[in-house]
Amino acid sequence: MTPAESRVYSKGNLKARLRRCLLFKSDFAGLFLGIILTAACNLSLFAANVDITAYGAVGNGTILNTNAIQKAIDACYKSGGGKVIIPSGVFLTGTIALNDNITLQLNKGAVLLGSTDVNDYKNLDPFVDGLGISVGWALVVAVDKKNIGIAGEGTIDGQGSKLKAQQILTDIRAESQRWGRRPFLLRIVRCQNVALNGVTLNYAAAWTSHYFQCKQVSIKNVKIVSRGVAHNDGMDIDGCQDVTIKNCDVESGDDALCFKTTSSKMACKNIVVSGLRLKSGQGAIKIGTESMAAFENINISQCYIYDTANGGIKLLSVDGANIRNVQISDITMVEVKTPILIRLGARLSVFRKDQDSKQPIGTLENVIIKNVKAKAADNAQLMPPSGVLITGIPGHNIKNLVLENIEINLAGGGNNENARQVVPEAIDKYPEVKTFGPLVPAYGVWARHVDGLKVSNVKFTLSHNDLRPAIICEDGKNIALNSCIIPETTGAQAVIRLKNVAGARVTNTTATGSADSFVRVEGNASRDVHILENKIPGIQKKLELSADLKAGAAVLD
Repeated sequence: MTPAESRVYSKGNLKARLRRCLLFKSDFAGLFLGIILTAACNLSLFAANVDITAYGAVGNGTILNTNAIQKAIDACYKSGGGKVIIPSGVFLTGTIALNDNITLQLNKGAVLLGSTDVNDYKNLDPFVDGLGISVGWALVVAVDKKNIGIAGEGTIDGQGSKLKAQQILTDIRAESQRWGRRPFLLRIVRCQNVALNGVTLNYAAAWTSHYFQCKQVSIKNVKIVSRGVAHNDGMDIDGCQDVTIKNCDVESGDDALCFKTTSSKMACKNIVVSGLRLKSGQGAIKIGTESMAAFENINISQCYIYDTANGGIKLLSVDGANIRNVQISDITMVEVKTPILIRLGARLSVFRKDQDSKQPIGTLENVIIKNVKAKAADNAQLMPPSGVLITGIPGHNIKNLVLENIEINLAGGGNNENARQVVPEAIDKYPEVKTFGPLVPAYGVWARHVDGLKVSNVKFTLSHNDLRPAIICEDGKNIALNSCIIPETTGAQAVIRLKNVAGARVTNTTATGSADSFVRVEGNASRDVHILENKIPGIQKKLELSADLKAGAAVLD
């Protein structure tokens, strides 16, 4: 019998003796003693510390320790729970599964190293991702558990690139199909009271950490470095509720912080995020793409985003989700390709086809993005670059979106032809910035199919002259543009263009330089446009009406 087994056996005997004592109590004193002994028993059941080396784990980086680590977890669980200690060393393993009341404690110098053989991994909760690929294998996994955690100063390393290199020697499928067999680093599924603190998660073979339909989740002081293979998402929060994410550092090859709902059964809601540092090969802060259930009551603040290749903030409802009551504030971006993308679409994918069904088109409303400073990358997905892309689809407007106190520095460089670029609707397409390419006809804010859009205290700066409008709104209702600062440009047809907009106010905005007109109104559905108290010293024509505008349709001040 090992020392750890002896401890478990002793606790089992203690529990049995205490129960026998309680059976024979006959008076108040016996009852009192029984209560004291029961409390002592329960405390002992939740105080186990089990070292994996007591079960035969060897930290030399070459011996596969899956069975030894799992035995340590199982023994700790049977004893009532506690910490499973990973001491200093490199412990090679395949899939290990956590249980109730278990914290995996990685001591300083400890490395839990993922095997490079895909056959050493299990899929305890299969599903299909947003690209239609079967996924779900994982290195560390917990399914339907309570009171679990991962803590300490150690590292979990998935060896993603090495695993891929090993896999492709025998898996002859196309890479688009093959990647789904690779394991996530961490999967937490339908668990309650989950805590991650202090650990480092490195080099996953697929997504780095996936939390699905969990409640009471705390992720603090976690560092992620995961790149080298495709689909290296950092944190995927999938249909989870009551989540706190604080003071984490994520460097990922794919999306850094991504909220998903791959099932229609449970919303992502009541989430607070602050103090993150994010670098991404795709999107830094993202809601969607998988978006079947709602995203609501989400607050993200005080984040630094840098060197990000495909969007700083991306809000995407395309599978039926209702995105509402979201606030994103106090964000700094440096060298980010396309700072903001907001999309309501109708892809309407289903990810668990045996459990779910196609949803109706969703909504996107009551979102506030404020206090943002962004240096957009000169080399972007769409060239010349643009700052903010917003688009619903015909008959389904994005409603009550607020952009406030935002400053974006852009390269500029757009010409008159670019200013008339037609942007595809792409109603059922995968929602990426490039989906709307090759470019959009505004350099600052381009918005289409919106109702209640408010743009306030937004400032743009340009490195080069740009002949595209700073702001374009197409098919809009109740639009308010207030106190914006437009940089000096020369030769543009219009600074702001409104097409088929019913109800708009452009007030207290400053535009220097020259243009044919400050505001150009187009489309026979346009009406009730008001232009008040703006500062446009170099622009002779405050307002220009297109030939197709119905006589008397617009009320213009």
